[in-house]
Amino acid sequence: MLLKLTTTHQPATDLGYLLSKHPGRTQSVSLSFGTAHVFYPEASDQRCSAVLLVDVDPVGLVRGKGESDGPLAQYVNDRPYVASSFLAVAIAQVFSSAMAGRSRDRADLAMQAIDLEIELPVVRSRGGETQLQHWFEPLGYRCEISALPLDETFPEWGESRYFRLRLTGRLRLADALTHLYVLLPALDGEKHYFIGSAEVDKLLDKGGDWLAAHPQREAILRGYLKRRLSLVEDALQRLGSGAVDDLADERADGGDEGELERTISLAEQRMATVESTLSQLNVRSVLDLGCGEGKLLRMLMKNRRFERILGMDVSKLALERAAERLDLDRMPSSQRTRINLAQGGCTYRDARMRGFDAICLVEVVEHIDVSRLAALESVVFADARPEVVLVTTPNREYNACFAGLPAARFRHRDHRFEWTRAEFADWAAQVAERHGYQVRFEGIGPVDPSFGTPTQMAVFTQ
Repeated sequence: MLLKLTTTHQPATDLGYLLSKHPGRTQSVSLSFGTAHVFYPEASDQRCSAVLLVDVDPVGLVRGKGESDGPLAQYVNDRPYVASSFLAVAIAQVFSSAMAGRSRDRADLAMQAIDLEIELPVVRSRGGETQLQHWFEPLGYRCEISALPLDETFPEWGESRYFRLRLTGRLRLADALTHLYVLLPALDGEKHYFIGSAEVDKLLDKGGDWLAAHPQREAILRGYLKRRLSLVEDALQRLGSGAVDDLADERADGGDEGELERTISLAEQRMATVESTLSQLNVRSVLDLGCGEGKLLRMLMKNRRFERILGMDVSKLALERAAERLDLDRMPSSQRTRINLAQGGCTYRDARMRGFDAICLVEVVEHIDVSRLAALESVVFADARPEVVLVTTPNREYNACFAGLPAARFRHRDHRFEWTRAEFADWAAQVAERHGYQVRFEGIGPVDPSFGTPTQMAVFTQ
């Protein structure tokens, strides 16, 4: 990955004093993930450019870490070339005095705005050109953005989420470096190190002077803090911005359903029942299909009986939150070898689903269109075919017991359907008959004499 800084302030070679790096020498700095090199491709009184080239060691990045996305994902990825948290860390270490606004020989100049050009050959932006403009232009930059194709040999494949970015403006070098330090990891969204409360202190130290007034501050905070909502809220409050409504909505953890069930601690009862049932059936390996943010995974990890655990979900964001909930970045290697996370759907055959003693579908089926249930059945019961399948789903009859739920309304806005006890039993019995399983049923949660329990569970065994 590469960053090029250019100035036409005269004498332009004063850039070397500001960066504390002599234009006449190439300098190298060792980093925990590789080596940073600084050199000057041009240096005259009229124009001077400094290049920071970060040579990432791909083997060093993954040494001692488990395989969370398959055996090749750790080696075949964009980390060596896209501007990311690696480049931000290199900027902070290699240009530390410049970022702090200090220069031993040009102290006055370090406090002045100068003409700057910033070139980044590869920047990842999920929001495209618009996101890049909305994040950099409020800081006084003019943006030149070129979309990069997926493959120059096959232009018909279209454009990628990667861009070549050139920024020009008149500002302090220290400000420009802090902008890059914060915005590049936030745009990339894939920080290579653990994100904890100390990261908020670091963020406010570098960006506190300009973030509070930035119109995209919430989006920047989310990206920089990897959508850890508690940290985002803390940062907003410390910036004097307060918490925003959509953060509160996300924290509801399931929307209407989460609020309704929280009063009876149903989520905790559901996970405990599933874990207990798996233990009773002597299960050793478990696939949590549609694992969400990892509530069941965390409970399974506490039981040493479960030797191999895989959490799979179609949502990359949910998997990121699961990784945070499980503290995968800090998990001891003896524990880390027991669990993996993978992106995947439950209606498409996937070899990674095979070979588990049990597959759990906890509050998943009701989020699938009825027309796709046959595909789920084929994937789980015909192709993966574990010894045990656990399926939990809401009991629609029990909805009458929730005072805050209007009649004929589902518990969650994303539910495609909700079954009565008889409807669930009929579906499960047909699935069991078609695939050679036996099935029994168990209620989870408080029992109402007329409506049964809020959650119903089917236990399929061969």
